[in-house]
Amino acid sequence: MAVRLGLGLPQSHQYEIGRDVPDVARAAEQIGYESLWVLERALFPEPATQGLYGIEGLAWPDAYRGLAEPLVTLTLAATATEHARLGTSVLVAPLHGPFQLARTLGTLDAASGGRVVAGFGTGWSVDEYAAAGVAPFAERGQVLDEILDVCRAVWGPDPVQYDGRLTKIASSVIGPKPARPIPILLPANSKKALARLVERGDGWHPIAMGAEQLAAQWRQVQDVAAEKGRTRPIETVARVNPTYTAKAYDGADRRPFQGSVDQIVTDLAAHAEIGLDEFFFDFGDTPRDAGELKDLAAELYEAARTAGL
Repeated sequence: MAVRLGLGLPQSHQYEIGRDVPDVARAAEQIGYESLWVLERALFPEPATQGLYGIEGLAWPDAYRGLAEPLVTLTLAATATEHARLGTSVLVAPLHGPFQLARTLGTLDAASGGRVVAGFGTGWSVDEYAAAGVAPFAERGQVLDEILDVCRAVWGPDPVQYDGRLTKIASSVIGPKPARPIPILLPANSKKALARLVERGDGWHPIAMGAEQLAAQWRQVQDVAAEKGRTRPIETVARVNPTYTAKAYDGADRRPFQGSVDQIVTDLAAHAEIGLDEFFFDFGDTPRDAGELKDLAAELYEAARTAGL
């Protein structure tokens, strides 16, 4: 069976969001992409008070400047499409109030006919946590756990009741309900995150940065799931951040998914052998405009399917 393919939506500063998001979403669905994705980067500190991923001295990429709000972007895509799944990759969930986030995602799923996929993470930017004002950065894991609880409660049957550290819901009717249970994708990039995924998540959401590395990570997820007695399948969606160049990259230092469309597809083939369900491509701010993004998306999709993927 062919691997599912998805596309990251235009959120970067070079796009006109109101026009380009529906345009690209509609075109991607027509091309054949089965999912559309957004990421969250709430702000761009200048000067930087913290390096990328919290690594001192590592610069934030320009693609993070003025990145459009993810759930607004996904709503624009929902109105322009009929079938494609609508995913967050990822939503830095603890930047959001748990109750309001659950309501927003539930409403979007109901409005889109059951197409939302909630990829949650805890993020790494202390500046984003300070700006959001929901909870301190140090408490991000606890807040994510409460968000998972609140989402399950709010999306479940009425009356809804919940008594947590941040969220207190008196017995209430809360709607609209999602059209179906919204799948929650989680990372497994630490011991705690891996345990949370296996015990509480519906799916695993890694970044594809090398076939051997990804295969080893997937084996670890499966091993822990077996140890904990999980019998429910784990859905898998891998994010790909390609470094696209029109001409083939011929350097000996070529990284996975760096180079031409043919090179990217060759790398995809190696990663697809691992047996994951889906891969999606986010080209960030590499395309000059929506037209170039659509052309690149069409070329990549055709090349992947021609290669039997």
